[in-house]
Amino acid sequence: MRRDDPLLRALNFAGVRRHTPLVAIGLGAAGALSALGLAALSAWLITRAWQMPPVLYLSVAVTAVRALGISRALFRYLERLATHDVALRAMATARARLYRALAGGDPAVTVRSDRSALLARTADDVDEIGDAVVRGLVPMAVGAVTSVAAVAIMAVVSPLSAVVLAGALVISGVVAPWSAARASTRIVADGAHARERVGADVTGLLWHAGELTVARRRESALARLRDADADHARAVDGAAARQAGAASLTPVAMLVSVVAAAVIAVDLASRVSGSLMDVSSTDGAVTPMLFGVLVLLPLSSFESTGPLTDAAIAWERGRQSAARVMALVDAAGPPRVAADPVFDPRPATVTVRGLQWGYGVPLGPADGVDLDLSPGDRLLVTGRSGAGKSTLGMTLAGLLEPLDGSVTSDPADLRCAAAYFAEEAHLFSTSVRENLRVARGDATDGEIVDALTGVGLGPWLAGLPDGLDTELAGAASVSGGQRRRILLARALVHTAPVVVLDEPTEHLDRDDAPGLLRRICDRTDLFGPDRTVVVITHQSSDVEGVPVIKID
Repeated sequence: MRRDDPLLRALNFAGVRRHTPLVAIGLGAAGALSALGLAALSAWLITRAWQMPPVLYLSVAVTAVRALGISRALFRYLERLATHDVALRAMATARARLYRALAGGDPAVTVRSDRSALLARTADDVDEIGDAVVRGLVPMAVGAVTSVAAVAIMAVVSPLSAVVLAGALVISGVVAPWSAARASTRIVADGAHARERVGADVTGLLWHAGELTVARRRESALARLRDADADHARAVDGAAARQAGAASLTPVAMLVSVVAAAVIAVDLASRVSGSLMDVSSTDGAVTPMLFGVLVLLPLSSFESTGPLTDAAIAWERGRQSAARVMALVDAAGPPRVAADPVFDPRPATVTVRGLQWGYGVPLGPADGVDLDLSPGDRLLVTGRSGAGKSTLGMTLAGLLEPLDGSVTSDPADLRCAAAYFAEEAHLFSTSVRENLRVARGDATDGEIVDALTGVGLGPWLAGLPDGLDTELAGAASVSGGQRRRILLARALVHTAPVVVLDEPTEHLDRDDAPGLLRRICDRTDLFGPDRTVVVITHQSSDVEGVPVIKID
């Protein structure tokens, strides 16, 4: 396998080195070898008991059978623990490193990516990489070890039977998995694409159910969701059909191996005396005990190759998921700044010269935008939906590179001076206190209470059963206006001297929104005289004396 294979890159990215899964593979191989030994010993015991040997012989054999049965279960249990430990650690490491790469790399990658696609990369795709370890890597390695051991044991009994068994194991453990993985490559890709479409449609319905209902587009959105879900179901069914077809090669190979072993054993015995039951092991022929081994050993050896069809498909799924995850990491590029930049609280000036912003196509006026924002200044950005207001705000906050011109700040670097607070920022399922400490981890209870009171949530906070310790069940536990005020309170406790607010009064009552916007723009009120505030809004007519940039 190539070193640049995306799954190997992803496993290395997740901290999985070559020696990491060796313990899990060793335990799995021990369990599989115990199963082989159990089959061989059981065959000997079954065929030897009819000869009524001394009872001590049978007692030892029975005890060994019990020991192998117990060790088989024990090793398999330990192998599951070890494998899942490797996979879960790898998934946690991969997610942490992915978050750091996205936070410290090119911000345009996350800004331009669809929310459902990012969720799929950090959730489902990382899970598939972990599954590739649990259901792919370890079973394939265990199957290889067990197959070699089975062929070696069979070679001692009958070289010809060993050759037949080796060929059957190659069909079951190599040809069938390879054909299943190759056949399912496109289906897996289609299924992942359909899954992303389902996620995007569900996210849109959850976030914009009200707007879709008012616009009478809710039914069409639900129809798109049903179509995407049907496409996903078809992809899953198609993969299952291909997988079943490839898996059918294993029982066929097993049948051929067992029948061939039986025929070879009978043929060897008939050459010596014409009767299998009259032949002793000293004559060099096949005894009843060895005949049982020849028949039962293949049955046990296929136990480790049977799951390899599923393992190959899991590996292919992990490979495709790894390609998407690593493409996201590569797009983010090397860290430009620390993943968690330290904001400089000193008042800052922002200088904009000839600014053009957007994603490839300039969204600003032909001659660009020039601005000089001093500490305490307020600026309103207005315009129609889709004109590029939020893109301008992210550019002013240093999250996006200008297409032309420059945005600089003094005395600190722009990304350590400006903070962008998005319109659709997330509320976490945790306490009120921790939802505000997302903005600043060392914020005191007094600062949090002052911020919530300042944005008009004092009565709401007083009515909570546990105050700041009240657990919020995400955005569903508060109204749209309360959510907007909580997000504004985050901006208040943040230390950034330059604040970019995206629609801070959206979803507020018609009577409350203008008053809150005026307070945001008042130098003596919420943000004080030393912080610079840029507000992206549709309500600029409600504020007087504040400069306005209108984007057409």
